[in-house]
Amino acid sequence: MKRRLILGERIMHVDAKTPLNCVFGARISGAINENNLHKALQKIQQKHPLLRMKIDASGKTPYFVQNENISKITVRMVDRLTDQDWLTQSKIEWYKLFDTPNEPLARLVWLKGEIRSDLLLVLPHCICDGTTILNLMRELMTLIDHPEQELAPYASFLSVQDLLPEDFKITRATHFKGKIFAALGRLFFFFKATSNHHVNQSNYAVHWKISTDDTKKLLVKCKEENTTVHAAICVAFMEAFKHIQGTKAHGKVICPVDIRRFVETIKQDTMFAFAPIVELNLDQTENHFWAKTRKLKTDLEAKVAELKVYNLLNMSEYFHSSINKMIGFLKTTKGTHDITLSNMGLLNIPKNYKNFTIETIYSPTVAFPWKNANTLVCSTFNGQLDFSFMSEETFLREFEAWQIKDKAMELIKENLNEMAHV
Repeated sequence: MKRRLILGERIMHVDAKTPLNCVFGARISGAINENNLHKALQKIQQKHPLLRMKIDASGKTPYFVQNENISKITVRMVDRLTDQDWLTQSKIEWYKLFDTPNEPLARLVWLKGEIRSDLLLVLPHCICDGTTILNLMRELMTLIDHPEQELAPYASFLSVQDLLPEDFKITRATHFKGKIFAALGRLFFFFKATSNHHVNQSNYAVHWKISTDDTKKLLVKCKEENTTVHAAICVAFMEAFKHIQGTKAHGKVICPVDIRRFVETIKQDTMFAFAPIVELNLDQTENHFWAKTRKLKTDLEAKVAELKVYNLLNMSEYFHSSINKMIGFLKTTKGTHDITLSNMGLLNIPKNYKNFTIETIYSPTVAFPWKNANTLVCSTFNGQLDFSFMSEETFLREFEAWQIKDKAMELIKENLNEMAHV
């Protein structure tokens, strides 16, 4: 099998010399059978076609190519000495390319302690989104505990057309429109400054949790206020950026949307990387925190409802000729948003197993090579909200990121005890 990377995958691939890896970890209490771990990884690799492929970037266009000589998913074992070792190892994995001959597009780091272990799944972002990497972690845990279980393999799609419904018609007018948009795109990027600089390895991640009590209070309060936790976090961080950065703040957040909501052929356990995005603005006319969250929630719902994902998938394929300029533009532009916020929500993964317990799950970390690398990923597991806030030192200094984090959490806590204003 040979398949050209679709546009979303192509952007996240960047190029053959630039690593862009997602790292997703869980802390385990109890015994992990090493033999079962390797068997589990082998079954996962046999299920998912992308884990048996390599990326051939030798020409102008990168392709996924089936590799008959693919190696097994490797496990790098490290002694676990502290509760922060997972973050140190994650940073190491951010910058390691998947470029060893016959190496699959996944690896695992096992931080092994006497009582606890951390398991870190590492995948290039061009083959996974949050749903993908969560599903792989769920499969891994299940198979370590129940090595007799089997996973049903599935076939990879061969082009964007395989993702479109049968009644989606690509007319002459649609084709012409795509050509025109592609030409306009080339013209747009022709006049934009771009960069081909590679990663300078000054990315960082700020990680924290809020207590189970505060997580529960936030959930209850959001229901009372007819809003969502996602909207509350968006508003809190945009307000925090404004407080810390003043006029440099934009009052805008970018939110990726899980494409599986729209495309039936991409199942919950299908590996996929492309996520459409919506941009949301902080309401400057409102002074009340919860009114702002309600407005943002309404705006998000409206923009998600307006997404024409099949058109987006189809039209995006006309922009391959501009892809290098697009990537160069992302490496150069500061953008007009404060942060990209990805909320994985309540993680659908069991806590208790026969031989071990998942104590906690760390929200994924990633080191984007873009000029504006500000990214917040949050998730909820075992009744506790978990955050990973990532950026790059020359764009947003780490001490500023801590200030923004502290202010956002302060705003949320301040507003938890207010009377409801629905």
